[in-house]
Parts: sequence; structure tokens; C-alpha cells
Amino acid sequence: MSWGRGADKDWETDLLEQANDMSKPKFTREEALAFHLEPTPGKFEITATVPMTTQRDLSLAYSPGVAVPCEAIAAAPETAYDYTNKGNLVAVISNGTAVLGLGNLGALGSKPVMEGKAVLFKRFADVNSIDIELDTEDPEKFIEAVRLMGPTFGGINLEDIKAPECFIIEQRLKEVMDIPVFHDDQHGTAVICAAGLINALHLSGKKIEDVKIVLNGAGAAGIACIELLKSMGARHENCIVCDTRGVIYQGRTDGMNQWKSAHAVKTELRSLEEAMVGADVFLGVSAKGAVTQEMVKSMAKDPVIFAMANPDPEITPEEAHEVRSDAIVATGRSDYPNQVNNVLGFPYLFRGALDVHARAINDEMKIACAEALARLAREDVPDEVDMAYGRKMSFGRDYIIPAPFDPRLIHTIPPAVARACMDTGAARRPIVDMEAYELTLKSRMDPTASMLRSINARARAAQARMIFAEGDDPKVLRAAVQYQRAGFGEALVVGREADVKAKLEASGLGDAVSELQIVNAANTEHLAEYKAFLYKRLQRKGHDRHDVHRLAARDRHVFASLMLAHGHGDGLVTGATRKSSHVLDLINHVFDADAEHGAVGVTAVMHKGRVVLIADTLVHEWPDETDLANIAERSAGVARHLGLEPRVAFVSFSTFGYPRSERSEKMHLAPNVLEARGVDFEFEGEMTVDVALNLQAQKSYPFQRLTGPANILVVPARHSASISVKLMQEMAGATVIGPILAGVDKSIQICSSTSTANDILNMAVLAACKVG
Repeated sequence: MSWGRGADKDWETDLLEQANDMSKPKFTREEALAFHLEPTPGKFEITATVPMTTQRDLSLAYSPGVAVPCEAIAAAPETAYDYTNKGNLVAVISNGTAVLGLGNLGALGSKPVMEGKAVLFKRFADVNSIDIELDTEDPEKFIEAVRLMGPTFGGINLEDIKAPECFIIEQRLKEVMDIPVFHDDQHGTAVICAAGLINALHLSGKKIEDVKIVLNGAGAAGIACIELLKSMGARHENCIVCDTRGVIYQGRTDGMNQWKSAHAVKTELRSLEEAMVGADVFLGVSAKGAVTQEMVKSMAKDPVIFAMANPDPEITPEEAHEVRSDAIVATGRSDYPNQVNNVLGFPYLFRGALDVHARAINDEMKIACAEALARLAREDVPDEVDMAYGRKMSFGRDYIIPAPFDPRLIHTIPPAVARACMDTGAARRPIVDMEAYELTLKSRMDPTASMLRSINARARAAQARMIFAEGDDPKVLRAAVQYQRAGFGEALVVGREADVKAKLEASGLGDAVSELQIVNAANTEHLAEYKAFLYKRLQRKGHDRHDVHRLAARDRHVFASLMLAHGHGDGLVTGATRKSSHVLDLINHVFDADAEHGAVGVTAVMHKGRVVLIADTLVHEWPDETDLANIAERSAGVARHLGLEPRVAFVSFSTFGYPRSERSEKMHLAPNVLEARGVDFEFEGEMTVDVALNLQAQKSYPFQRLTGPANILVVPARHSASISVKLMQEMAGATVIGPILAGVDKSIQICSSTSTANDILNMAVLAACKVG
């Protein structure tokens, strides 16, 4: 399967986060629709994992070769986990009766959400997932449909099904199926809530068996929360559950069902306000404003308030802290500390369950997940998490739940879940070497995701004024709007106001005209200053004042470069409408962006979780060995900006002098230049690409100096670099970012003329971070 859009995966994650915070949308309706339409409808596609090119391949994949594993599975059903994708395949199933707080949209209306959930499974835990929307509100039909699909999947994730049907459906499916069945709206919230509560009670010095807990909201999530806390030690008599009619007490008859009745207590309390007096913990999965400041005042010392209603909590952290400075507050929103975010739970629960071929996800596994999350929050927070959130994080009242982008989640939570599954006898195939298992988990994750996250965070911190030179192009304008609305900084668009307005309106972004700063050479107050600067640079290069006026006033690439040179912007993105080499020539009128002055073009190629930089793809036509060494050094700097530890390979058609060729001599000599300079990164060459990138191939040359596959390929010439990049892009479907222009005084990035709006945005983010 192919999930998301390579380098655009983080844009997708951002959109999903923003969708959870509907009070502060950062995109328009048109942008959201375009995101789901381009480059192909939907959010993922199916791709083969085996070769399907020859007749032999087809014979093995289908008839007659497929008969062999079919017979093996029929004889020993457990081998389905060995010979099919069952062991890493989860179904996200819904009937659309309770969609994302939007209500009953029906099965088809829920499909974009279910596709999004499938993408999150892959993104966070490398779990393959397929969305299935069932067009029925009859629980019996739903149950039978899912039961019949059991042989296909390793697990079932139920989603967005209204209560009380969701209770009936989940319970029955657990009884009749021998794979994990998990309703995330219930148990996902419960697990993260439990993790946060463990740490909140740790900070306040209280024990779960002693605290008074008040729950407001007796729907699917609320009931699951209180049941999980009771299984962790909370006492039945200390847990007060409220719904829209007030306290659920023994003897109450109105608005009751069997699930509410299970949590009825013997009490004289009748309202939420009465229940909150002396409460240690409040859990809210109800509605905005359900909790007042007076209620918070009446709570016990060090109150714990989990106001998890979305998009607006029962009470905001500001309102709670205004009356109780000792309160520990969590919400369901990403713009407040302590977000109760289900993405911390369900991907890793299923990862651990699938890896031991679990028969079910039981309470012990959910508790293990919660406890592991709580422990992780108490550990030192990695730098990349601090960078992603723009602040230093450490365990305390504002950090009791790990951040969703903590890279340790993948190798911390699944092992805890797997152990609990094995301990309770729910595992078909226990893990023998847990340490080796943790290492495989670390290697499963796509490094491009954390790399792009870090770049995004740095760009938001930089708040760069980004110059978009080609304001007459709709793709560039969409990228400019996205740049500003995503909070990266101010977008400066070069163009005529009428043209910009017309193009934005045609793109459905007419409301963005007032947000962008439109700069036109015809009416800028700086034109005389720009022309004087340019004339001084070009007067001895065959340009007279008329030429300079034409360049400065009429060429948007030159004008934008002059803006940047004079500090009227912090970065520049251009090239979306012209060939890169032509744009580079124009930029060179203003900057020294050429080979003579050390400029280099580095292109990042991302494919199947690997990142490889290829250089030089822009500046040097036919570099010699010294140029190649310079290119390697510049590329190493770019790699470190991207969070990679450089490993450089000088690639050719020969490996360490064989076969011998005069044309490859410079690739043989370039490592000697670096060695003489005493650089602080790994390098080797000359070598063929397969030796550079393949660890097994490298073992044939035990003397070579690379400790792993190269992540920087320095190629013999610009044309070979360009061919390599475009071949990977077109034939392998690799995501390409660049060429990234390095070695220039100011931050300039030149897009490809085939760039999409997202590609242009990526380049703007790189320019904001000053990568290069």
C-alpha cells in the first residue's frame, strides 16, 4: 500500500490535527477539498510488495503457485500470518452514525474520516489499514458483516458508531471473533485519559483507590473511561457518573440503560454541581461550558480536570486556573497543554497486538499501554519534540501526557502491550527476544516524517517573511496562502494586485487577498535603490542603465532577489514557472549563486522510508575533483540541517578503480581532497550506486570507510544528477525536494517547473529554516 504523499505526510498530519480544533481552522473549504482530490482522489492507494513483471511472477502470485500457500493455510490456519498480509492488516469499520462530532453523516459521508484513520495507523505505527463503510444502522446486520470478514484481518478498529449500538456491536464481535476488536471512540480515549490520570495523581500525591472521581458524559467514551479506571483500582462508590439528567444513582429510572445502570451508586447527590463538591478528579466527555468556575472552586486540593469535549472543552484551562492555581488540566485540543489525543493509543495498541497475533485486546493490555505512556511522560523529552512544539517540555503539571510526535512511542508502547498480551494468554505467537523486537520497531518508522516535522517546527519558530516571486501563478499563490495560514510567517507575493486577486478568486481563495502582502515593482518606493545596487553589480558585465531598469522593474525573479538582498524579506522561493537554470542565471544578477563562489544544488530524494541527497543537481556542469569535494562539504551541511548524519559516497560506474576509466578519475581523486582537509563526516569512493546504498554490497569491501548506506551521493556531472533524480521520481514514485540551493549569502530556494503547491510550500519552509 502507498500511504499519503511522501514528503506531504506531515502536511496531512497537520490537517488532521487542525480538524480536531475546528474553532481555529487554518485552511479553507476549497483547500481541504483540493487536498483530498490531488494528485489522486483519496488518501492512499494499493501497491504490490512482490514483483509482478514476468510470467513466472504471475504464476507464483496467482495460479498455479498460489495453490501452495492456500493448501498450507487450510491445513494449518495459523500460517495465514506467515503467507498473507493478515498479520499487519487492520480494518477501520464504521456506519457513519457518529462522525467526528458532525453527527449521523451515513456510511459514505464517513469515508474520508475512515481513510484518515487508516493513514494514521500507517503513519504512527506502520500498521496497514483499509477503511470499510457499512451501509446499515441495524446492529445485527453490522455484526454479521464484520464477523464474516474476520479471516481477512488481524484486527478490527470500530469507529464513529453511535451509542448504545456501539456497546452492543463491540461486545458481540468480541464474543464471536478470534482477533482484536477495538472501538477507539471508547477505549482510545479511556487509555490516554488513564495515562494522564496516573501522572496527575503522581504529582498530587494521591492514590486512585482513594480519590473521588466525577464523570460527566455517559456515552461510549465516558463509560469506557470509568470502566478502565475501575479496573485500575478506582472504587465503585467513589465514582459518580452524570449525564444530561444529572447523577446516575441507584433507583433512577429515567434515561437509563444497562450500561449506565452498571455505574449507578447509592448517593443523595442529584446534580453535577453537587457531585463536584470535594471531587479530586473531573472527567468530561460532554459539552462546552458544562463546568463552571464555582464547581472548580468546590473541588478538593490539587484538583485534576480532564475537560475533553471537542472542539470546546467543558471549561478552558484559563478559566480553571483563574480560580484554582493548583489545578492540573487536560483537554482534547492540540492548542492547550496535556492533550488527550487518541493517536497516542490505538496505533501502538494494535502494533503490539498484531505482533503477537493477539486473539483480543483486553483490559490488561490497555492498562499496560496507559502505564507505559505515563512512564514515558516522566522521562526526559527528546530535543525533536521540544523543536516540534517550540518550547522546552518536561514532566510537570503542563506535561503529564507524551506528545504525539515523540519518536520513542513506537518502541516503548507496543512492547508493553505485547508483554501484557503474552502474560494474559491472549497471544498466539509470543515474542521470544523482546530486545530484538524493540530494535525492529525502531527501524519500522519513516525517518522522513521526523525530519519534516523538525523543519516545520523550525520554520514556525523563525517566522520568516517569505518572498514568493511568481505571484501570477495559481500554484504559487496557493502555497503562499498555505505558508501564512500554517503559521510559518508572512507571505510577500510579487505581482499586480488585480492579477493576484483574480487568480486567488479563481482558486476559491478570494478571502486571502487581504491576508497577503502584494508587492509590485511599478509602485514600490525602493525601486531607485534597487536599480542603483544592480547597476553597480552589472555595469562591467555589459549592462547599461536601460538594461538594469528592465531587469529590476520588469523581471519578477530579479526584483524578488533585490527585495531579499535589501532585507525586505527573509527568504525567497521562485522557479515554479521557468526552468531552474534560467532562474539561477537571473538570481546571479543580484547574488553570487554560481560555482565560482561555492554555490551548490542539493536534491533530497525520499523513497520507502529512506532519504538520499543527490548533488550537484543545479550549479556545476562538469565539476573537477576539487569542485566535487566542495559539493560534498556543502551537501554535508544541508544533511545536518535536515537532521541527518552525513555519509558521502562519490558515485560512478566503477568501484575503487575497477573498471578503470579516465572519465571516472576525478571521482577517485575527490575523496583524497576531503581526506587532506580533515572533514568531520564519513566519505568514500569512487563506487557504484548499489555499493553506496546497500549494506550487504559494502561488505564485499571491508576496507571501505562508511558505517552504513550513504545518504549523500555526489555524482560526476549535473546532467547525471538530473537524470538520476527524475528517473527516481517518475519510475519509482519517489518524493523529491529541491534542488536545495546551498552556499549563497541569503536563503533562496528554486522550485521545479513541475512543482505542485505542496512542493512549493516545502521549498518555502526550507528557505524559512535557512537550509543550505
